Amino acid sequence: MNKPFNHPLFIALKKIAPALAAGNSVIVKPSELAPISVLEFAEMAAEAGIPDGILSVLPGYGRTTGTELVSHPLIRKVDITAGTATGRALGSIVGSNLASFTAELGGKAPILIFDDADILSAVNGAAFASFIASGQTCVSGTRLIIQESVYDAFMELFLEKVVSITRRMGNPMNPQSTMGSIISPHHLRRIDETVRRRSSGTILAGGEPMRGTSTLDGFDFSQGSFYPPTVIADVEIEDGVWKEEVFGPSGLQCICFKDEEHGISLANYCQYGLGAGIWTKDLSRAHRVAERLESGLVWVNTHHRNDPSSPWGGMKESGIGRENGIEALEAYSQSKSVTVNTAAPEESRVKDDWFSEQPNGKRYG
Repeated sequence: MNKPFNHPLFIALKKIAPALAAGNSVIVKPSELAPISVLEFAEMAAEAGIPDGILSVLPGYGRTTGTELVSHPLIRKVDITAGTATGRALGSIVGSNLASFTAELGGKAPILIFDDADILSAVNGAAFASFIASGQTCVSGTRLIIQESVYDAFMELFLEKVVSITRRMGNPMNPQSTMGSIISPHHLRRIDETVRRRSSGTILAGGEPMRGTSTLDGFDFSQGSFYPPTVIADVEIEDGVWKEEVFGPSGLQCICFKDEEHGISLANYCQYGLGAGIWTKDLSRAHRVAERLESGLVWVNTHHRNDPSSPWGGMKESGIGRENGIEALEAYSQSKSVTVNTAAPEESRVKDDWFSEQPNGKRYG
């Protein structure tokens, strides 16, 4: 199991649990950026009675440790959460060993705001979808697709919310701080470069790394890799920033749509298909649109909720297979057919002699 840096323990646990329940031994390779919680969990598991060798944690870099692990012929199942490029690379290795493969990969979640949505709830929900965990989740809302009749009203309130979030960013240890740091300086540079090299759109909020000190508590932003909530309007759908996963609070593009058909086409115009959100009071519309969205996960009037019994996974370039629920248990199991002849020996001697010398003997082929 290759695990990412975001939600390092949570994502590991929802893979470890069904794997152990199905009777497997598990090796976890946590992210080199966030290994500690998984290592401590393994110690707790051993204290709780998990036998030695059943659950192992092997820290290291993905390009070395991870590649060596998935290449080993004794590994019969590989389960990763990673970017799509990593998924392709590891998937080719797994395929050459004819091992099973589950991959939860990149995402670029659309959030559809219909004209009958409760605007204030949609504003709060879109902010939660887009900026929780500093936007570093695979199902973050990154494409706000708003019906044109409510676009102005929604954007006015949404930008007020963004300003409020930014104003209250500060020391991550301060409970009043709204949003924390990007995972590393490398990721911060990548986010900034993605925003700068876009070929369209107007930045309405954010747009560059945070400098100076916090107005909340005087925290020095140079002590971390801070990027503010960023909103870009009128991005062309052929632009890389519309299509590429940014994995940070900088990737939120806003665009308006005319009608249901137009909104669905904009939402589906992406190589990813992991998560999506719908905001509407009309549940018939919600179900109708959800069915047509090319996403493995669809939320209606909410986002990021994760029911352990509900399958979790993507379509298109967002991965292969499902986590959670009975699907996860089955993914860590193999079916087997055992056929037993229960006839008495006397009956079998007569009926199962396919090459009997008696007349009217059975013929096959």
